[in-house]
Amino acid sequence: MQTITKKSAFKQSGATIMKKLSAFIFAVIITGSLAAVAAEAKELIPVGRAVGIRLETNGVMIAGIPDTCGDGTTPSPAKDSGLRAGDVIIKVGGREVNSGEELKKLINEHEGGELTLLVERNGNREQISVTPRKTGEGGNSIGILVRDGISGIGTVTFFDPETGKYGALGHPVSDAETGLIIPLREGHISSMSVTGVAKGKVGVPGQLHGSFDFEDKLGTVKLNTDCGIFGELTNEALLSEEAIEAAEDGEIHTGEAYILSNISGSEVEKYDIEISRVFTGDEADGRSMLITVKDDALVEATGGIVQGMSGSPIIQDGRLIGAVTHVLVNEPLKGYGISIERMLARVDA
Repeated sequence: MQTITKKSAFKQSGATIMKKLSAFIFAVIITGSLAAVAAEAKELIPVGRAVGIRLETNGVMIAGIPDTCGDGTTPSPAKDSGLRAGDVIIKVGGREVNSGEELKKLINEHEGGELTLLVERNGNREQISVTPRKTGEGGNSIGILVRDGISGIGTVTFFDPETGKYGALGHPVSDAETGLIIPLREGHISSMSVTGVAKGKVGVPGQLHGSFDFEDKLGTVKLNTDCGIFGELTNEALLSEEAIEAAEDGEIHTGEAYILSNISGSEVEKYDIEISRVFTGDEADGRSMLITVKDDALVEATGGIVQGMSGSPIIQDGRLIGAVTHVLVNEPLKGYGISIERMLARVDA
């Protein structure tokens, strides 16, 4: 086993940010006054374009800790030290790290004895000592799998012409193994073209496939939050719609609505849906509405809601009310959405 095994995080084709779920809901706690944001009656441009998303971590996240390292029988030093999956390594021996290669180099340079790591866990930082073990390749190992970045496909929800900021996804970019939100150091969104769709079926979520050019950057990613990713748009090529009013939570109701989504090439189309249920109180933890696809063309093309469509803006009564966030794996015509009010509450978090 190598000193550090870097997970395959940068999937250039077909990767998506939205997670496979059975009725997957992020458990979030919404704090602060949402009404104060909505009261401004902001006008936003709904977008609906799919983009490539790439995030680099702040520090190096531990994605997994095998029981053994080296020859497969030696106990993992990381496990013995108390390190956990989801911990983020900020410093090694007092030196900052932001990539798996940097971490590997510092561990290999260590000449013996305990090595002190500065680790962030659940928002708190603590020092943990670990004693690397020699590998058969002449290096050192502490027996961890790491992630220092992630990439995939998602959809931009809105652009604020007053501030130059955008919002996308409606849910966080999270680590597949731990489920924890990726600690963001920097990131960007890039242009892409949808080249195909794996249709969703009962029990098997579909997904968009696409090709994207990370050199053709459209904007920055400044925040990775429970309600989506946010940043500044540096290229307005994504924009094709006129600005409309952002609705308050209390204006969302059951009934007809539509989404804007990009399921082929770079074209954004309207697709009819129904707001089947509006969630309030404790039920609204991580979701604002249940949506049902009613558009025959979308069902024919995708089978319903597929991965990569997360962030597709939802419009009702001429107002932007929210974004698609999740598909119900066993009912691909249905999914959850988050309100635009909740997303706006995170823009300047």
